[in-house]
Amino acid sequence: MKKYLLVLLWALLVGSSASAQELAVSQGFSFAVITPGTPTTGADSLPGLQRNIRQTNRDNLAFVVSQGIKTDTESCSDALYNTRQSALGRAKNGLIVTLTAADWMSCKRQNGRSAAIDRLSRLRELFFVGDFSQGSTRIPLIRQSIIPKFRLYGENTRWKMGKVLFATLNLPAPNNHYLAQAGRNSEFEDRRVANREWLNKLFLLANSNQAKSIVVFADANPLMPHSSETMEKLPARRDGFIEVRQQLLRLAKQFSGRIVLIHRSPPFSAPNASAGSLHWEGN
Repeated sequence: MKKYLLVLLWALLVGSSASAQELAVSQGFSFAVITPGTPTTGADSLPGLQRNIRQTNRDNLAFVVSQGIKTDTESCSDALYNTRQSALGRAKNGLIVTLTAADWMSCKRQNGRSAAIDRLSRLRELFFVGDFSQGSTRIPLIRQSIIPKFRLYGENTRWKMGKVLFATLNLPAPNNHYLAQAGRNSEFEDRRVANREWLNKLFLLANSNQAKSIVVFADANPLMPHSSETMEKLPARRDGFIEVRQQLLRLAKQFSGRIVLIHRSPPFSAPNASAGSLHWEGN
């Protein structure tokens, strides 16, 4: 069994008495989580991404989620974005991208100023349009951008497999792109509203459709509060995840099924695994 599947099944298994094999069978399908890899500074992560895609192509998977398209040491150029889009397009299974901070939040211009907003807009144009996933097996997706008020947020998607509802959420680590500078925090504020509405809709659908599980893919783990030491280093000592954490905990109390959060943030690391860090939360 491939490493990415082992990590995935471990994430689903936490808090359950069933074995990994029993859980996979009960769900009726398998899916994989991949990342571009973690190369040394200046190295190209494309070979790692291509290798992960080739590995998943050998398996009959319901879909594949790519958590990010690059590392934070790589360029944020259109050329790199286009190369990654081409690589992901070679997936034989349906492939869904979820953004990480390395894809856009850490991007800089030549003068050192942030290029985050521009790069986020470009990523949305390239990766988050249309009604289907990438890959040869096209998975029908519902994007938040179909709602006129949230037309920018195509990266927030959802899809359903059996009694499991899946969703992606743009939550960049380490602090949700919260900025302390006056007048420069509109991206955080607007996305916070969009994410709140997306999660409310997700849990409403799960309850009305009697879903057994909700699986959310994100970059950060909003359920892990910052330590006092970390808070001292944050802009204005403000936790950028406090609202979404409170919302998730409140919604979890109203949902009787299992909730799985698959993310890339420590401390829940999975050594030697391409799926990165994972965490489970539920009632």
